[in-house]
Amino acid sequence: MADARPIVAITMGDPAGNGPEITVKALTDPSLYDRCRPLVVGDAKMIEQATGFVQHPEVRVRAVSRVEEARFEAGTIDVYHLDLIEDASAFKLGEVSVEGGNAAFQSVKKTIELALAGEVDATVTNALNKEAMNLALAPQGLHFDGHTEIYATYTHTKKYAMMLAHHDFRVVHVSTHCSLREACARVKTPRVLEVIRLGWQACRDLGIENPKVAVAGLNPHAGENGLFGTEEIDEIIPAIQLAQAEGIDAVGPCPPDTVFSQLHGGWYDIVVCMYHDQGHIPTKLLGFVYDREEKGWKAVEGVNVTLGLPIIRTSVDHGTGFDLVGKGTSNELSLVNAIDYALRMAAGRQSKK
Repeated sequence: MADARPIVAITMGDPAGNGPEITVKALTDPSLYDRCRPLVVGDAKMIEQATGFVQHPEVRVRAVSRVEEARFEAGTIDVYHLDLIEDASAFKLGEVSVEGGNAAFQSVKKTIELALAGEVDATVTNALNKEAMNLALAPQGLHFDGHTEIYATYTHTKKYAMMLAHHDFRVVHVSTHCSLREACARVKTPRVLEVIRLGWQACRDLGIENPKVAVAGLNPHAGENGLFGTEEIDEIIPAIQLAQAEGIDAVGPCPPDTVFSQLHGGWYDIVVCMYHDQGHIPTKLLGFVYDREEKGWKAVEGVNVTLGLPIIRTSVDHGTGFDLVGKGTSNELSLVNAIDYALRMAAGRQSKK
C-alpha cells in the first residue's frame, strides 16, 4: 500500500547558525512522522553535531544520497547528504563564513531541484545568512536578496510574493527587500492586483472557500481621500476594483493603523501590505514573545511562505541565531509551524488534482 504521507524536504540553513539544532528538536517529536515524511537536505555531520547540542544523543542521523533510500522512521533523521562542510569539528559556529554560506545555498538549490523533479511534495527552509551566502556566490557573479529570490530564479517564476503567517494571521507583501523610498515607488496597480490574486489563491490553497482580502493603504489613514497622499486613489483603489470584478472579495484601502487589529479579530483572512515592515512588524509582534522575568524568548513563531511558485515553499520566520548556536536553547516552534503550513498547502493542491 502506498504511503500517503507527504515527503517534506527541510534545508538545514546556515550550519553556523541554529538551523541544525531546531531541526533536530522538531524531528524528535514522533507525531511529526504521523503527518509527513521529513527529509533534511544538507550535511549529515552538522545534524549529528546538533543532536549533542540539544541533548538528544539517542537520535540516529542517517545519510542518504537519494530520496528512495530514506526510511522516514521516528527516532532516525534522514539527511540527503551533500557533504558541504569539510571538517565539522573545526567549522566555526556563530560566524559568517564562505563555507557556511555556500552550504546553505547548495542545500536550498538541491531542495528546489528535488521538488521540481517531483521527488518531494513540499519544501521548508531554515534561516540562511545573506552576507555569508553572497560572499560564497560572489565569485560566480551571483547575488540573491534571500530565499524568495533564489526560489523565483530557479523555478523561473516572475510573479511571486512573500506571505507571513502566525496561525490564521496572514499578510502578503507588494514589496519586501528594498528601501522604503523604492517600496513607495513600487505601489502600482498591476503589482497590487497581482498580490491580491496571490494572497487570495494562497487562502484557497489552505482550504478557505471564499477568502476575504483586506488591502492596506500606503499612507497614514489610507491617504484620507488624498489629504496625505494620492497613491490610494491613483494605484490601490483601481487594483481593488479590478480584483472585485474577478470575483475576489477584496476590501480597502484600509487604514494601516487599524487593519491588523481587525485581521487579528477575524474580520479578514489576509491583508495585502504595501511594504516589508508594514506586514512584518504586526506578525512578529504576535509571534515573537519575550518573557521579561525569565529573560528569554517564550515563543518564536511565524511562517514565511513564497506565493506564486510551481512548488511549495514555507520557512521559519526568524534569523540564523548565531548568538544562540551550540546552546541547545533555540525554539523550534517556527519550524514546526512551517512544516504544518507546508502540509496544509500540499493537501490543498492534492485535493485539486
